[in-house]
Amino acid sequence: MADKAPDPPSPLTRAAWNALAQTLDGPPSPARLAAALRVLAKWRAQMLANTLRRRDGDVIGSGPFRGMVYEVAASEGGYVPRRLGAYEASLAPIIEEIVARNYATILDIGCAEGYYAVGLARRMPNARILAHDSDPRARALCAALARANGVAARVEIGADIDHRGLEARLPPGSLVLCDIEGAEDALLDPEKAPALARSDVLVEVHETFRPGLVADLTARFARSHEITRIDRALAPDTLPDWAETLSDLDRLLMLWEWRAGPTPWLWMKTRKTGA
Repeated sequence: MADKAPDPPSPLTRAAWNALAQTLDGPPSPARLAAALRVLAKWRAQMLANTLRRRDGDVIGSGPFRGMVYEVAASEGGYVPRRLGAYEASLAPIIEEIVARNYATILDIGCAEGYYAVGLARRMPNARILAHDSDPRARALCAALARANGVAARVEIGADIDHRGLEARLPPGSLVLCDIEGAEDALLDPEKAPALARSDVLVEVHETFRPGLVADLTARFARSHEITRIDRALAPDTLPDWAETLSDLDRLLMLWEWRAGPTPWLWMKTRKTGA
């Protein structure tokens, strides 16, 4: 009996193969190998995402947003850490603090597909959530995620925001959540948007793009805010039981957030009057 013909490659595998061939087209170098490793890691991470969805569905299993339906694609970065509830695990205590503070207004700048905007809308039913992103695809994904979780009426989605927009949208005592790939340097300036001095700010600082940015933002907000730096962490306890059958590399890839370098967070809370 003739051997069964192998299954044709999936569109995902074919796309990864082509990207790998283009990456390795040239003289060998450590930089080219590093880029190839990233292509392969993304391919494998997406294979693991498909397995996770097929085996366990689309509901976040742990973390501060446990129970949230997460049926959309991540607009950037890895799907699996979000779906597991392991995404940006070092922020979990901060998210609980945010929920306890019961903000009336939360402005999520760089909302992507809505992981935080929708997650906080579910946890904080009295909050007004303003979700902004410059990418139309991200805004569409955020709207879809809000609908899937029954909070579309409380998640207001918008595009780019500037200093004037910050002034219009931030009553005193608001929260700003900011992840905008390095543009936080220009936007988060309390001299140009004084409302920032009266709001708490949780910002991902893209130090890997602009070394020294953590120090600059810290100095900029030091007079008005108490500032805590938060670095990255992993949460292997969020892996499903069946991940025990996987290789160590696959288990690491399930927790990988696709970052290319350090992106520490600053948790900046307004100082009490008279402090």
